[in-house]
Amino acid sequence: MPNAPEYSVVSYGREISDAYLGTVQGAVTGLGARILELENTGGDGYTVCKLYVGYDGGLDRLRAAVATAAASVDVRAGGEQSAVVPPSLLQEARKLLVMDVDSTLIRQEVIELLAAHAGREAEVAAVTEAAMRGELDFAASLHARVKTLAGLPASVIDEVGARIELSVGAEALVKEFLAAGHGVAVVSGGFSQVLEPLAARLQLTFSRANLLEIEDGVLTGRVSGAVVDRAVKARSLAEWSDQLGVAREHTVAVGDGANDLDMLAAAALGVAFNAKPTVQAAADAVLNLPNLDVVQHFVKL
Repeated sequence: MPNAPEYSVVSYGREISDAYLGTVQGAVTGLGARILELENTGGDGYTVCKLYVGYDGGLDRLRAAVATAAASVDVRAGGEQSAVVPPSLLQEARKLLVMDVDSTLIRQEVIELLAAHAGREAEVAAVTEAAMRGELDFAASLHARVKTLAGLPASVIDEVGARIELSVGAEALVKEFLAAGHGVAVVSGGFSQVLEPLAARLQLTFSRANLLEIEDGVLTGRVSGAVVDRAVKARSLAEWSDQLGVAREHTVAVGDGANDLDMLAAAALGVAFNAKPTVQAAADAVLNLPNLDVVQHFVKL
């Protein structure tokens, strides 16, 4: 199998036990895959082990074997997980990383921070949860939540912006991708007035979000233009990859809610980051650590 495609089986966790690695490696070799290289690395608070393998049996079969093996090990202590990365993301080529914002790039949900100023945080949080689980139409739920903001002074946007906290490792992840010459974009069901200063600070390649309508210095409770929903997120990935000349097989998408599902499916690797169960079930890779920068280990930078 000397000319078999090369895959990367990436295992990651707070720590990785020998039992876990042995089980995953056994599943890989049991398929007849050829071990090419083993690389141990990591970051602040987590460990990564990359197993590069040559295998001609296909991505789906390799992923199924690794998933079954990983599920058979008790990982409560180290929180180990594994992902199988397709050959296209190991190639020397320009890549594009597209991320959701709320609860992905940043720790909070901006709409809930804004709603707190109107005393409607609990109500809005419940609707947000239902929308992210896919139980409500996102556009309809967004309009309903934004309506609760009517009458707030536009100054609350700056107040909320000052409270935003990036996810652990988010800034490092962006810097690594940009330094390697790749594109980094974010697309959000949140609001451009909050996102734009953050995108400028991180020097993101592209960004897109909803526009809160403001009249006479006051929020009207409406958004201007079309809502950034799951279809828009997927189209944004396609549009931006075309603009950069990045092939779709060199794209990675990261998100946590149902609004991200189409975007995750459109990318070569869709990553569910501390995501809702339906999103984890649909994603190519599941990352349940707080460290967003683990994503850098899924590609060859």
